[in-house]
Amino acid sequence: MTIEVHDGVIHVDGEPRVLVSADYPYYRDDPARWPDRLRALRDDLGIEVITCYIPWRHHQPEADTPPDFTGHTHASRNVAGFLDLCHRLGLKVVAKPGPFVHAELTYGGLPDWVCPEEDPAIEPVLDASGAPARWADGSGRGPGRPLPAPLAEPFATLTGEWLSAVGAKVLDAAAHPNGPVILTQIANEGVYTDGARPLTAYDYSPSALALHRERTGRSEPPRTGGEDAAALAGWGRFHAAYLAEVYRRWAQAVNGRVPVVVNLNPPTVEALDDWLARVCPPLWGGIAYGFTNWMGVVSADPDAWFRYVVAAKLAPGPNMEENWGFSQLYDRAYQDAATSFHQSLLALAAGATGFNVYTGVSTSGWAASLDAATPSPYPDCAPIAADGSVTEKAPAVAALAAFLARHGAEFLACVPVTGGSFGLYRPYAALAAWGQGDVVCGRSLRAFHDRMRAAGHDYRIVDLESGDLAGHPRLTIPGGPFLHRHVQRALAGHIAAGAVVEVHGAVPVLDEDLNPCTVLATALRPGPPPEPGPPRARVVAGEADVFLRTHPERDVAYLTVLVRDGNQGPVLIDLDGRELEVVAARGGAAVIRLEGGELDDALVKGVNRYLGSEVAAGVRLGGRAHTATAPADLYRVGGALRRIS
Repeated sequence: MTIEVHDGVIHVDGEPRVLVSADYPYYRDDPARWPDRLRALRDDLGIEVITCYIPWRHHQPEADTPPDFTGHTHASRNVAGFLDLCHRLGLKVVAKPGPFVHAELTYGGLPDWVCPEEDPAIEPVLDASGAPARWADGSGRGPGRPLPAPLAEPFATLTGEWLSAVGAKVLDAAAHPNGPVILTQIANEGVYTDGARPLTAYDYSPSALALHRERTGRSEPPRTGGEDAAALAGWGRFHAAYLAEVYRRWAQAVNGRVPVVVNLNPPTVEALDDWLARVCPPLWGGIAYGFTNWMGVVSADPDAWFRYVVAAKLAPGPNMEENWGFSQLYDRAYQDAATSFHQSLLALAAGATGFNVYTGVSTSGWAASLDAATPSPYPDCAPIAADGSVTEKAPAVAALAAFLARHGAEFLACVPVTGGSFGLYRPYAALAAWGQGDVVCGRSLRAFHDRMRAAGHDYRIVDLESGDLAGHPRLTIPGGPFLHRHVQRALAGHIAAGAVVEVHGAVPVLDEDLNPCTVLATALRPGPPPEPGPPRARVVAGEADVFLRTHPERDVAYLTVLVRDGNQGPVLIDLDGRELEVVAARGGAAVIRLEGGELDDALVKGVNRYLGSEVAAGVRLGGRAHTATAPADLYRVGGALRRIS
């Protein structure tokens, strides 16, 4: 019996699965509640996989005492018992030991005794000006406390000891198939929830600069953007190598018997190029890519929608945290399940291989030393309330879980119908991050994204330096002065094989060493490239986005319809010349399985009380329809139809 990850898809004993999970922060709850809450996640939400951080701060609050994993110092530290309970209840687990976890915990879940202000021997992360990178967690400590440099001693030894202890004393015995743990997640949203920060924000500490010299051969890093192009591009490559090195060390320290995954926070609009330069999954040596969503309400905000889609498309992998429970901390729109339902479906449609309900349960009763800033309950509006009762969000989670349990493997086997691909060239992203005006990458990607969205086309992203171009017959790449010689040759061969390649900007005429190289320029066909044909699924009435996936061997397709907040009335879609109608709430969404060109199972969100939108959800194609007779959600799974008002 095995657990493997292939192309971002988890395989359990050889079978591909959409990873549907829900987070339960056991350390924030009374252990007496654990069994009831886990049963509620399993029985009321249909969840089979639990995710949980294992906070270092909680299990080893003092430096001179070993970590407590069995609850001998406090019952809520009995993570070994929690995992055993999950196993006895038939639940799988994604364990997340950090060492930094965020999770609204004081100092991000790090113990106070690893703070450079507490121990001067611990080196801080530094920015380009030499100032420490700080974590402000709302604990009343002013601008926050400096974060420890992950590659420097003695912190590197301390993190190694922590992760090794978790691996040896907790995860090894709990690993599948004899235990519930199927994945281990390290780090959080970069290293310290910093994956989307500017390249100048970190890390200029002595330990990081030693790695920079080793990897680039340069004695000094760029700090202002006034350095030569090679130095600026090299700093971007260093960031990718830095992240990969931290992940490698931490994964090695855990030394678990299950695959390792990370979760990257999406890019910001302002630092898009910084994120594109830094996040390079091909360098991670088998560590799987995952991402999170904490960026805004995508059904209302085009910037948030763009950032979300880019995070989902950068590499295959699951959405490791989708906000299903926080309205007070983030946005009041999350009071209603429609917001999270919409975003979970967008993640899957855009390329994610799973989604997580963060968090599945509202909790209360944690120690002030763990978190003195967040009001109870945590979070405020989860599918399972703090008293254990089921909330209005529960049916939406249960419907998604049931739909993907029945159709998930088939959904993953279906191929997205796209109108083109964007070729990512990270050296341009690294230069653009420094404001080099003659080089674009992120801006090219945004322009491409907006053009494709306006035309109703889905798209893919491919890494020009390491990706396989064969599956990308229509490719747009960012322009600039240079392009690696091997990339130019690959693109020229791609064109010769019949592909359409469009350069957004100047056509490169130099190679990576700035020597003349016109391989691509010579291969490009004269004149503007032909426009892609109309999408197979196109919105003709209403405000919505659609994604179509088709099976390569059978007459099966999945259509995802994402209704924007401003929509009024039914959404009409031209699907291969046939009219398909979806009636959904504003900000709602639908996923529809089609077999033999006819309606099969479908989930349609008809209620969004936050926006005051309640309709009788339905979907119609030809002479067949699934509809509610009164304002309600409509869930059809395995032929069984449910209407939830």
